[in-house]
Amino acid sequence: MPFMSNRPLQTGKAFALSALGPHGVAWWLKLIFVGMALSLHQPATAEESQRILPQGIPGTLWLAGGGEFPSELRETFCKLAGAKEANLVIIPTASSRSEETEDLQTWLEPWQKSELGSTHVLHIDEGGQPDKEDQQLLENATAIWFSGGSQGRLASRIVGTRWEELVVDILNRGGLVGGTSAGAAIQSKIMIARGNPIPEISQGLDLLPDAIVDQHFTQRERQGRLSQAILKNPDRFGLGIDEGTAVIVRGRTMFAMGKGSATILLAQTDARPEATWSISQGERADLTAIRRMVANRSTADFPHGVAHSPVLKSGALIIVGGGGLPEKVTQKFIELAGGQDAHIVVLPTAAPDPLPQRHGIAELFRRAGAGTVTVLPQREKEEVESEAFLKTLDEATGIWFGGGRQWRFVDAYANTEAEKAFHRLLERGGVIAGSSAGASIQGEYMARGNPLGNLDIMSEGYEKGLGFLPGVAIDQHFTQRSRMKDMKALVKTYPQFLGIGIDETTAILVEGTKATVMGKNDVYFLSGAAQDSESDPRSESSIDQLSDGGVYDLEKKEIIVEAKPDSSE
Repeated sequence: MPFMSNRPLQTGKAFALSALGPHGVAWWLKLIFVGMALSLHQPATAEESQRILPQGIPGTLWLAGGGEFPSELRETFCKLAGAKEANLVIIPTASSRSEETEDLQTWLEPWQKSELGSTHVLHIDEGGQPDKEDQQLLENATAIWFSGGSQGRLASRIVGTRWEELVVDILNRGGLVGGTSAGAAIQSKIMIARGNPIPEISQGLDLLPDAIVDQHFTQRERQGRLSQAILKNPDRFGLGIDEGTAVIVRGRTMFAMGKGSATILLAQTDARPEATWSISQGERADLTAIRRMVANRSTADFPHGVAHSPVLKSGALIIVGGGGLPEKVTQKFIELAGGQDAHIVVLPTAAPDPLPQRHGIAELFRRAGAGTVTVLPQREKEEVESEAFLKTLDEATGIWFGGGRQWRFVDAYANTEAEKAFHRLLERGGVIAGSSAGASIQGEYMARGNPLGNLDIMSEGYEKGLGFLPGVAIDQHFTQRSRMKDMKALVKTYPQFLGIGIDETTAILVEGTKATVMGKNDVYFLSGAAQDSESDPRSESSIDQLSDGGVYDLEKKEIIVEAKPDSSE
């Protein structure tokens, strides 16, 4: 196959910053790299490919919407490709001009001012297979760039061939695969080949999982055709990218760059209306959350329309609202776990990496008299389903879910053997406790699950908790962070759930249907109004407030015992 290489002049030119806002390219690269290295992973096994991997994709994808490709974006692409250590392969096959071998030099010219180690142009002939030289070129590549043209033309020569395997290998080893226009559209397995407003569907490369990519999005009025494409394929989300705009996907994070925006579309299903939102310069989306939204929409798995009764059939729960941990709450947890005979497992999984070597809460439990305290920080599926991990859980008498972000608990444990082991502990009469994130995860509906921040109490894709206490949604830091309005919105939207808002340094002890308040501040119980055929049943909610010593019946949704006036720590 014909190819041409060029080792560009090392001009030493500084990256231009003007088009990337006040923080410039350096800020963007920091945003892309910091915290993302831990998301990179080895290629998925056959079993893993059937589930949504929380860490997202290996390597980096770059999808440009066509039209003008600003030099600042090009330089950022080159930086991600490896800069002076980069080996970039340009594949112009989508363009009919790429057939003209003598014209290959023109494909190098836009990259010649960039500080790259080497650049090569490689054209793929119809029906051709890579020879030894082509294969070596791609095996040494740190990045690939697919130029614009016809995605159908490009797909017909690469999809299902050895060429595709070589491209996927670049991504799997942590490299960069990018393209503009047709070179972006081909990066999703279900590919729009042509047609507007009715899309003609073909097959592209399965690089951006569960997506359908469209380009020239706003400029050529393509939202209608992308909506049609995902309506026919509701197990996919749409990603429409404007001209002069790029979306970078690294791990699970999607960044928008450039002068336009990228639009994300979710198809209407029986359970949910169509959803559309955009990200532009400086904004991001979470690929794993979007994929979870799509999966949940296609199965209508959650939330259930019928209320589950908030009854704890066996064992006990201690649910703490964050902040400090009152001594009597600590002592109650250890007592229920068996005191000196207790075997407590601490799960710090919700905390960000790197996890500390020493865990203060574990030391606190040891000093308070717990017999054995074991910390299990593992997060990967193969780790939390290992024989040793499950054996430790099955020997535990108490489990502590630590603070951080509750979505990390979902990523680590949901639909695993570990989740089953948590429920087995309750069945044999054990106790599960947790604070802050470790409180919200205990409900059937998980509040504040958005991986991009904790401001949204409802976050599609991360709504389902571990369900130790069915029929409830739990929020924490409640009064201290003024979260009453949010909880009212949740129970209005989902009146089948009882909302529980827990203040800092405060907890509830749940046994059977009873919740007993312990601690310095208050707990709020919000339930949707009774069904009324002549009015909106979600228009009002009742609120019960209890302090230390108060007891609430979760099933009947009523106060049993008012707080003791003289209760103290």
